[in-house]
Amino acid sequence: MQSSHAAARVSARFDDPNLVGYGGLAPVVRLAERCALPALVDEHVRLPASKDGTGAFPAAKLMSLVGGMVAGADSIDDMDRLRHGGLPRLFSGVRAPSTLGSFLRSFSHGHVKQLHAVARRFLPRLAAHTPLLPGADQVAYVDIDDTIRRTYGYAKQEPATDTARSRASTR
Repeated sequence: MQSSHAAARVSARFDDPNLVGYGGLAPVVRLAERCALPALVDEHVRLPASKDGTGAFPAAKLMSLVGGMVAGADSIDDMDRLRHGGLPRLFSGVRAPSTLGSFLRSFSHGHVKQLHAVARRFLPRLAAHTPLLPGADQVAYVDIDDTIRRTYGYAKQEPATDTARSRASTR
C-alpha cells in the first residue's frame, strides 16, 4: 500500500495531559511491586542522611531509575521522560533527573553491595512470578559472563587456515 499524497511536512505533537507515552511501564512497575522490590530496597539499602535529602526514599528513587531504563533512558537527562504527559498521575514518587543523579553519585562500594543483596533476593521472586523457564525450580544454571572465546568441537567448524582460504579464493 502506498499513500497517494506526498506530505510536505510531518509534525507530531503530544500535548495531551492524559497521554501515557510508555504504557508498557505500568505492568513492569506492578511486577516489581508484586515481587517486593521497593520493600527490599527499604530493608537493605542504607544511605547516609544528608542536607539535600540524597539518602531519603531510596526505594522511590530506585523505582524511578528502573522505570526510566524500561522506558529507554540511557542517561540521567533521559530520566525526565517519566515526568511528561499523564505519567505523573499514573505513577507516584517519580523523581527529577537531578535528584536521581545525586542519588547515584552518593553510592560507595558498600552501597553497591547493598544493592547486590537486593538483587540476590529479588531475582528468585521475579522468577517465581514470571514462569518463563519450565523446570527452573529444579535446577537452573545461569552463566553471566562477558568473556567471548572461539569454541571448538565436533559440532563446530574450525577456523579456516591460510591454506584453506587461499584454495577457496582460487576456485
